[in-house]
Amino acid sequence: MKKDEKAAQKFQIEILETLSNIVEVNAEDEQSALLKAQEMYRNEQVVLYPDDFIDTKFIVFQ
Repeated sequence: MKKDEKAAQKFQIEILETLSNIVEVNAEDEQSALLKAQEMYRNEQVVLYPDDFIDTKFIVFQ
C-alpha cells in the first residue's frame, strides 16, 4: 500500500425516512385522541404513503 492510501473500512449507515400525516379524531381528551389514532393506525384505517414523505436522514455507525 502506498503511503497516502488508506485501508478500506466497513461502515454501517442507518437510513431513516420520515413520513407524516395529520388525522382528525373526535375524543374527550388528548390521551383518548392519541389512543384512537394509534388504534386507527394499527387497524390500517390510517396508512402512510410515499406522498407523505417529509425527510431522510443518514446516520453513520462505525
